[in-house]
Amino acid sequence: MTKTILVADDDRTLVHGVTKFLQDGGFRVLQAYDGDEALAHIERERPDLIILDIQMPKMSGYSFIFELKKHGHGAHVPIIVLTSRDSMEEIFRAEGVQDYIVKPITHKDLLLKVHQYVKPY
Repeated sequence: MTKTILVADDDRTLVHGVTKFLQDGGFRVLQAYDGDEALAHIERERPDLIILDIQMPKMSGYSFIFELKKHGHGAHVPIIVLTSRDSMEEIFRAEGVQDYIVKPITHKDLLLKVHQYVKPY
């Protein structure tokens, strides 16, 4: 069964690039451009992994994680955070984030991180 990854970032160019790369790697990808959209996906579907930006409009990545835990929808889904700051590891870990990637991301780094948590099939 094909694994599903939710990509949530307000940078549409990044989301489209990551989506294409992951789809080429055999994954099914859900796209969200803010935390509200990401939560809506979680309520309808059960992704196997979440790739999440912290700074998004409407609902930040931190608020998304809080809501995810509060409602229990996908609370056990691994989360990889996309961030522009490499000094945030302790905060991410405290929030229950499994891993993070510092922007700008490379396809190689992304694939290495993703494969730590899910395989395409």
